[in-house]
Amino acid sequence: MKEIPYKIYLEENEMPKQWYNVRADMKNKPSPLLNPATLKPMGFEDLRPVFCDELIKQELDDTTPFFDIPEEILDFYKMYRPSPLVRAYFLEKALDTPAKIYYKFEGNNTSGSHKLNSAIAQAYYAKKQGLKGVTTETGAGQWGTALSMACSYFGLDCEVYMVKVSYEQKPFRREVMRTYGASVTPSPSESTAVGRKILKEFPGTTGSLGCAISEAVEAATSKVGYRYVLGSVLSQVLLHQTIIGLETKAALDKYQIKPDIIIGCAGGGSNLGGLISPFMGEKIRGEADYRIIAVEPASCPSLTRGKYVYDFCDTGMVCPLAKMYTLGNGFIPSANHAGGLRYHGMSSILSQLYADKLMEAVSVEQTQVFDAAVQFARVEGTLPAPESSHAIRVAIDEALKCKETGEEKTIVFGLTGTGYFDMLAYEKYNNGEMRDYVPTEEDLAKGFATIPTLQ
Repeated sequence: MKEIPYKIYLEENEMPKQWYNVRADMKNKPSPLLNPATLKPMGFEDLRPVFCDELIKQELDDTTPFFDIPEEILDFYKMYRPSPLVRAYFLEKALDTPAKIYYKFEGNNTSGSHKLNSAIAQAYYAKKQGLKGVTTETGAGQWGTALSMACSYFGLDCEVYMVKVSYEQKPFRREVMRTYGASVTPSPSESTAVGRKILKEFPGTTGSLGCAISEAVEAATSKVGYRYVLGSVLSQVLLHQTIIGLETKAALDKYQIKPDIIIGCAGGGSNLGGLISPFMGEKIRGEADYRIIAVEPASCPSLTRGKYVYDFCDTGMVCPLAKMYTLGNGFIPSANHAGGLRYHGMSSILSQLYADKLMEAVSVEQTQVFDAAVQFARVEGTLPAPESSHAIRVAIDEALKCKETGEEKTIVFGLTGTGYFDMLAYEKYNNGEMRDYVPTEEDLAKGFATIPTLQ
């Protein structure tokens, strides 16, 4: 076996040239999006007022296994891809574990996260269609930052509705978006009808991704030449993000490494889905077996405590209904530091895989997450994003189990980005002011009450 370097990079000729659609291999396909007015499955024409044409085709296709990546996107990827697969030698030593730990690092671009992989694709298809601009939501700000970069590259207008608590907590990420030419509005806002409605019903609310989605969709559908784009949850987004898993698998295969455990943080599902898809495909086809773990915040536990039902994708109930694990479209998570992992639901693809018991899910509390983040930063030299640190927490826990049992398992996790714009969260942690919040059954019941009853 070749000696394994600290960082594994692919050569340019080894880079994936296609995205992988795991739905093509799934025995149980994700349930279709439903029209909220008719409760019928949504087709191409139903989705055209909201999404770009080519993206709709990707969204609805559950049979084509591979999609060619356009040359313009491959050229853009060269700015920051391939991203390194890093052997966490120093973390292994600090934990005194026989486990071998690897992480796929997606923070080596200005947006600071994996979100740019899909942002550039969605901006490309919008430009190709001849649109003037796009609207979107952003939670912690990574998606908004990535999309503003992509729109700037293609000369598109970019309007971002940023969850209010993040808008206030992360002014520097907001300013990066504005530097790239985006307009940024704290959500919920007075600039849309749905925003005004939410503010009236929930005065003083800190917002949620569901609120911001509603505003962004209204803004897109009320302007000629605009479409709405989304940074997570949708199948098209997971498709673009498979560049992460395809690179990871190619790097591992290059050194004949087979992982036992694959771990990713889970909010709406883009990072996790992108990382695990090629491995999940092998698992479904019976070619290999892996233990796959989704990690979510205890403050927003859609997989571990949610219901697997049809629900609105947004708080304003203007978007399609998706069958997913959900806490209810009206669930407003606490204003903690889970970053972008605050969405009330989960990708329909990942929800189906979880329902089929092809992967596991755990939830972790934020003080434990930041314990892991600080430990990782001190030994590996990279300051991780709060979202990524959920995966770090469970990777450390699994490595410590190996220490107890003496098993030499190989663990791979996704390091979705850097935490340099998340210093308010680190300040709270370092000052001993961070508190855990776990919703009560009563809290969850309020969210569940907003789930529609389908006849």
